[in-house]
Amino acid sequence: MAHTDHQTMRRVLRREIAGTIGLLTDEHDFRAMRRYRSFTFDDHTAYLRQVEALLRSRASQGSHTSVALFDPREYAEFCADSGLDPDNPSSRTRFTAELATTGPTLPYEGQPLADLLPALVDEAVRQATWEYVTTLLARLGTCATCGEDIGRAAFTRASGLLVRILDTARPGNRHLVCSVSGTPETIVCALHADQDEDGATHLDDVEALEFTSVLALGIATRSPGGLVMRTTSPDTTGCIYGWRLRGDGLEPLTAGEVFDAYCTDVESGDLISPESGVDYCVPPDLGDLEQPPGGHHH
Repeated sequence: MAHTDHQTMRRVLRREIAGTIGLLTDEHDFRAMRRYRSFTFDDHTAYLRQVEALLRSRASQGSHTSVALFDPREYAEFCADSGLDPDNPSSRTRFTAELATTGPTLPYEGQPLADLLPALVDEAVRQATWEYVTTLLARLGTCATCGEDIGRAAFTRASGLLVRILDTARPGNRHLVCSVSGTPETIVCALHADQDEDGATHLDDVEALEFTSVLALGIATRSPGGLVMRTTSPDTTGCIYGWRLRGDGLEPLTAGEVFDAYCTDVESGDLISPESGVDYCVPPDLGDLEQPPGGHHH
């Protein structure tokens, strides 16, 4: 009887333990791990099936599991820095535990692995972009003329622009995309701003922070870039409009420029049929947004 009680308690305790699985999302990373003898999987498809079966099993037992992106190169560096043998399952366990606190993770909530994998990759790209942008903003330092922190001043300016853009937008749900051209590649960030029946706008705080940072980077570095807004609401024609980055502000695009951007194939230059139920518009007037006192604006 006592033995049974102990087993029952262990099963209860097992449900209290949160776990993280480091996932090899693509064939290339999977092949890289096969060089370790202790990694016994030999087929990526079969490996993914087993991972999904494990996730379902843990969920059925009431256990919470997060999924992290397992990068073989980062794993090798982690083992080298920590003095661990990479060809040891316990080393992979320790690396996965590290990912749970520092890397991008997503909770498993019963969704198919085919849906979870791209979402996990997107989350990893999003985090890498955020880290890259914040590093660049920090490196800008202070203005030699006024001593203002350039990155912080640009972030304040970007925040004011975003608030004004949302305040002047049509009612409904809004989807914004900001792109900033740079080296080695263009940085793109999106923001969803949904409006409820009472007219209140709901933002994801992390999305808003990342979006504002990308816009701030474009402002601070005077890089080519732009911002596009799409508004949608039931029984109403959708609307698309935008601005180009100009100096420390935004310059409205004409309806024709917005149409050309959306209805031209980037690679071939051929025209693409415009979307049905969508108007290509001139953006609303944002007004004269004054710089905050002491702002870096020369």
